[in-house]
Amino acid sequence: MKAKNGAAVAGERRPVVSRTILLLCVCSFGLGMLFTDQFGATPDLKSPVVVQRRPQEREMQAKSEHFVAKTKPSDDRDVMGEVTKTHEAIQYLDKSIATLQMELAARRSTHELLGGTDGVRKERKKAFVVIGVNTAFSSKKRRDSVRATWMPQGEKLKKLEAEKGIVIRFMIGHSPTSDSALDKAIDVENAIHDDFLRLDHVEGYHKLTAKTKTFFSTAVASWDADFYVKVDDDVHVNLGALITTLGHHKLKPRVYIGCMKSGPVLSDKTSKYHEPEFWKFGEDGNKYFRHATGQLYAISKDLATYISVNQPLLHKFANEDVSLGAWFIGLDVEHIDDREMCCGSETDCEWKAQAGNVCVASFDWRCSGVCNPVERLKDVHSRCGEGEDAIWSTTSF
Repeated sequence: MKAKNGAAVAGERRPVVSRTILLLCVCSFGLGMLFTDQFGATPDLKSPVVVQRRPQEREMQAKSEHFVAKTKPSDDRDVMGEVTKTHEAIQYLDKSIATLQMELAARRSTHELLGGTDGVRKERKKAFVVIGVNTAFSSKKRRDSVRATWMPQGEKLKKLEAEKGIVIRFMIGHSPTSDSALDKAIDVENAIHDDFLRLDHVEGYHKLTAKTKTFFSTAVASWDADFYVKVDDDVHVNLGALITTLGHHKLKPRVYIGCMKSGPVLSDKTSKYHEPEFWKFGEDGNKYFRHATGQLYAISKDLATYISVNQPLLHKFANEDVSLGAWFIGLDVEHIDDREMCCGSETDCEWKAQAGNVCVASFDWRCSGVCNPVERLKDVHSRCGEGEDAIWSTTSF
């Protein structure tokens, strides 16, 4: 009995438990739906809050993408690329300008040597030597000392040119200001003596190399000479001895005559002859290549023409005599070291003159010319001069 009754009770309890479980499931599902609607609902796309936030989000997203795409390294590369392109363009323009300048100089030299710009052939005067006496606006007293000693004046100067082919001119450019008092003073002086060669050059101490190039170009365009000579206005010259010396080398094609030296390259900025490009000549303490001292030197026609045609390509060092030597160092040129072109002005030239072996040129090394030339040039001339008639008896061979 007990067994049957227990079984009956157990049978009655099973439906009750099942209904309880089912009820709990239904309640749990209902609560789940309620909380999902309250806290986990999908945002309404038409909500005004969402509408307001979206443009700001799009803007922030765009800025973010721009920042990622345009990072700083990329900006630097773009800027450097543009700088490089600009630099290359400038270099190309510089090269083009230099080429045009060279071609223009060559054409100008050809016109000057062979004919004028109007197509009419320009005849150059024939000469044996053209001597350019380098001078400055402030050197009138020096010029007067030269005129009173070794440089003939007036009709004698014209006769020397006509009969001997010896042309002598004071070479000078112009002042930085047009029609200045300095230029007018030279015009007045030239009207009296007629012994100037005016150059297309702005005067200045540190522009001597450019002036030398201009002198040779101007002289070559005006005279067809065998030799061209540059001399300073504080140097004493014996013209007869100079013509005799040049005559010995007349048949040589490319000669460079002077007192050859090889001074030290000065890197000290406080030095008068400081060379800014000292590093090009090797280690400290090195010397320059051989070149003629700048007080007086002579070059043959081919070399003067070479300078005239190649002006834009000829590099200018700090010192004019070094620059000239540099222009010839790589050419097939005969360097002639003539010590008679740099005699001392106190005893050296006097002893040689007494022995009948006069010097071509005399000056003091310590002054790079005759010391106090205005006062002393006449004295040097009286002791070391060859005599007034020497130039008229000499020949150019």
